[in-house]
Amino acid sequence: MASRLSPHPDVLMTRDWADYALLDSGHGRKLERYGRYTVVRPEPQCVWEPRDASAFDRADAVFDPQDEDDDGRWRFAGKPVDAFPLGWGETRFTARFTPFRHLAFFPEQAANWEWLDQRIRARKQPTRILNLFGYTGVASLVCSAAGAEVTHVDASKKSVAWARENAELSGLADRPIRWIVEDARRYVARERKRGSLYDGIILDPPKYGRGPTGEVWRLFEDLPGLLADCAAILEPQADFLLLNAYAARISGLSLAHLMDQATAGREGRIDWGELALAETGENGRAIGLSFFSRWSAT
Repeated sequence: MASRLSPHPDVLMTRDWADYALLDSGHGRKLERYGRYTVVRPEPQCVWEPRDASAFDRADAVFDPQDEDDDGRWRFAGKPVDAFPLGWGETRFTARFTPFRHLAFFPEQAANWEWLDQRIRARKQPTRILNLFGYTGVASLVCSAAGAEVTHVDASKKSVAWARENAELSGLADRPIRWIVEDARRYVARERKRGSLYDGIILDPPKYGRGPTGEVWRLFEDLPGLLADCAAILEPQADFLLLNAYAARISGLSLAHLMDQATAGREGRIDWGELALAETGENGRAIGLSFFSRWSAT
């Protein structure tokens, strides 16, 4: 079989949409718009000068980190805000000022959402999707709105509850979506024993995490086995296997080689690269934020 790996990386660029924009960046921070709120969050790789440093001082909310991880607290210019509604495409979801510098979703993933939406709609046939580490469910809802039957798995009971609320907001609560609170490895291993098969699988694992009963997840140690199990529960005529990772010590190319190993024996292609956010405007800069690889049948 000829090499299935794309010879060049792709940069999947997320640009502003109605409810989100990267307005500016620099001095280790990014200035974003979420709905009607402007937000400043740390971004160490933005070592350049901001286009308008004074705009950062007028933000509605600023995240102050307390350590080298994602922990910290929000500082508001006015009355503190807990949560507010946003949307992308047909999906609606709640943005939340969490204590982990993000707002309960990752805007750069919109590049993947667009790809998933187009991919599922183009199939024009019943499609079973498994979304692992599904968090607050935006990718699951994008797939559901496109017509797929979705199984959403996350180890956090709170995250799954938020995902179900987002399904209600999106008018998708009556769609065929299964909500599972479980360790991803255990769930996939059980599905493999049962002979369950999927047309597409999405993985967006953290660098480190814990399952609902104390299971420990370590990306570098546990991802190869999980990805191999995921490949084993793809339908013979499956459409895709999508992997995303945020770990600083990993790359799109390493994910591509791992994907190549996991899907050995299948025709198709493997694309790889990074996801990035682009500043609004014609000459806006871009910030690479995560790495991906994806096997697709065609």
